[in-house]
Amino acid sequence: MERAVPPTVPLGQMEVFQALQRLHMTIFSQSFSPCGKFLAAGNNYGQIAIFSLSAALSSEAKEESKKPIVTFQAHDGPVYSMVSTDRHLFSAGDGEVKAWLWAEILKKGCKELWCRQPPYRTSLEVPEINALLLVPKENSLILAGGDCQLHTMDLETGTFTRALRGHTDYIHCLALRERNPEVLSGGEDGTVRLWDLRTANEVQTIEVYKHEECSRPHNGRWIGCLATDSDWMVCGGGPALTLWHLRSSTPTTIFPLWAPQKHVTFYQDLILSAGQGPCVNQWQLSGELKAQVPGSSPGLLSLSLNQQPAAPECKVLTAAGNSCRVDVFTNLGYRAFSLSF
Repeated sequence: MERAVPPTVPLGQMEVFQALQRLHMTIFSQSFSPCGKFLAAGNNYGQIAIFSLSAALSSEAKEESKKPIVTFQAHDGPVYSMVSTDRHLFSAGDGEVKAWLWAEILKKGCKELWCRQPPYRTSLEVPEINALLLVPKENSLILAGGDCQLHTMDLETGTFTRALRGHTDYIHCLALRERNPEVLSGGEDGTVRLWDLRTANEVQTIEVYKHEECSRPHNGRWIGCLATDSDWMVCGGGPALTLWHLRSSTPTTIFPLWAPQKHVTFYQDLILSAGQGPCVNQWQLSGELKAQVPGSSPGLLSLSLNQQPAAPECKVLTAAGNSCRVDVFTNLGYRAFSLSF
């Protein structure tokens, strides 16, 4: 279902209204289906669009194959974050997280399974939820955002079991160290904090902006993205994109890029990053820029790698941000095509 046209817009102007919507669209979040053949994308109007990757990648694909198979209104405000399990799609908006069944979505039955609100300090508080993180071993979901806390939800009971407090400004991003199990969080206060999920304690704090080699005061101190791989972490935002050794809290590689980065991930022996500007950046761990691959959006907010073993033919990288398009890279070297709301 499309977002309703305001009553002040005559029906004859519906196409103009929808074109203006697309012109001013931002895609904040993405998530692949458990089968790997579909992609969900969430935008600033609260809509989630479902694209068929298998149809778009087919040798017989037409322009219509790159349009959503279904679009539905998920939240009143932006869809800031999404994650998927083997059955569910979780989406986060202003002050709420919702669950949807993938099986029902693909039948175009887009009715929410449930909606939950973390226990905020006052009933008037409606902070945005910027990040969702699944913790499979605990069967839990961690939410973080505008209230500066990490909230843990038990997915079996739907109850919130704890809140982790330490950040002094809102949280932008989360990453999981599965072996330990520990969670990393990065926020507007310029810190990356490491939390032990067994004890619910903060065990390490890195004030990235206080390291001279990372600091870029003209961009601010905020941490907008982070990823982890064993004892290593990469993070960026206001400060430079930097690779850190976590045990020693030492920055080991500063990536020579001036534009603030909004998303970063480890991939094989590379680091992929994106942010201001249209390019997906590929980095060697040594700091050497291997490639910059241009996309169709003026700025990127999310990267997503489809590595579902059930659909090897749909193994792609997707990138989205300040436009109505999701760029699809069938290999890391070039953009194959774009999906579009």
